[in-house]
Amino acid sequence: MQNQNRISLIKPQEFPFFYGYVVLFIGSIGILASIPGQTIGVSVFTDPVKDALGLSRNEFSNAYMIGTLLSSALVARAGRWFDAYGARYVAFFATLLLGVSLLIFSVSVEISGAIKALFNFDSWLIPFLLITFLFFLIRFSGQGVLTMASRNMIMMWFKKNRGKINSISSITVSLGFSSAPILLNRLIDDHGWASSWQIMALSLFIFCLCILLFYRNRPEDFDLLPDGHEKKEVDQEAEEIETDFTLKEAKKTRAFWMFGLVLAFNSFYVTGFTFHIVSIFGSQDYTKAEAIAIFLPMSIIAIFVSTTCNILSDYIQHKIYLFIMLASGVVASLGLLFLANPIGVYLLVGGLGTMGGLFAVINAVTWPSFFGRRYLGSISGKVMSFLVIASAVAPSLFSYCYTTLGSYRYISYITLAFLLFLIIGSFKVKNPQ
Repeated sequence: MQNQNRISLIKPQEFPFFYGYVVLFIGSIGILASIPGQTIGVSVFTDPVKDALGLSRNEFSNAYMIGTLLSSALVARAGRWFDAYGARYVAFFATLLLGVSLLIFSVSVEISGAIKALFNFDSWLIPFLLITFLFFLIRFSGQGVLTMASRNMIMMWFKKNRGKINSISSITVSLGFSSAPILLNRLIDDHGWASSWQIMALSLFIFCLCILLFYRNRPEDFDLLPDGHEKKEVDQEAEEIETDFTLKEAKKTRAFWMFGLVLAFNSFYVTGFTFHIVSIFGSQDYTKAEAIAIFLPMSIIAIFVSTTCNILSDYIQHKIYLFIMLASGVVASLGLLFLANPIGVYLLVGGLGTMGGLFAVINAVTWPSFFGRRYLGSISGKVMSFLVIASAVAPSLFSYCYTTLGSYRYISYITLAFLLFLIIGSFKVKNPQ
């Protein structure tokens, strides 16, 4: 790690203030840069892209599912890359790959047509296989690696103030993610879906340079300490209390599975809902504008919950957050079940907003607090694979509920049963530290 840090123009140890605050800023931007590979960034492109490629909703959803499932096989390994090579290199190559993938995606119709002409084979299978591969690339690089590397890097630079710092990052990320569908929809309306992806790709290439300049993995690599403490100020006895769990040891704890599964549920529900949001609301006679408009109140709730819970996370048990998130999942599931009535919209906004706010806390703060920082990459990488798998199957399951059973509301029966299982399993959860 030391060798790669010497090859840099910026020296954290020479900054007039603690470099962790630079890491906080650039790491938060890095999480936002993953939006093109997140469901919230893909969902706005769903209808125009599937129509341009001549794919049905089920075919498009299945391509998304397969591509995302394939990416989950590598995300856990990417966590080990993070432990070995650090955030700087891992995030750089992930961002570069995401940008290249978006450029290819922008000409996917032309590529599909060229392949059909070359083999004289006009079939839906060609665009299906093409975008499956492209979904694999953007989900792996964006949702998986870039998000994980950026979030973990921020957590590496802070310890006692981890919750407070994450509250600042979460506000930025929540605002960015919630406004993304509106901004991307405007971008598509003004420039078309292909040019929109090209604009985002160019932005990512520029951000690659920012990563090389400002991303740094651990304060210890520069003879610094988390939170900006001087070494003489650190209570050595307090430092020795924290135990660093390996992934194998973490997987033996109930906390790893319950927190990991509730995050996976959030990923499943939010992905499926967001991916088909226009269709879900359209099935109940809402307009596209009304569907997208729910992201604003959701973001307000998410920001409030995230800020409050991040600050309090330095002082209270995270088990409380686990049960609040489970209760929010129940509320969101009931919201979809009763979407035909106005109360359903309010339940969805409240449930999804609260889940989104708590997701930002649990997924960032819990893992280093529960299992230490040394193997944070491999542990969070494994959890990220849960999230990726959950987000992979969600669009297809939502789609089949609608096309086969005639309504999205049937998905709520599945989610409520799963949440009941998690509630029962979470009663004996303890902090391994």
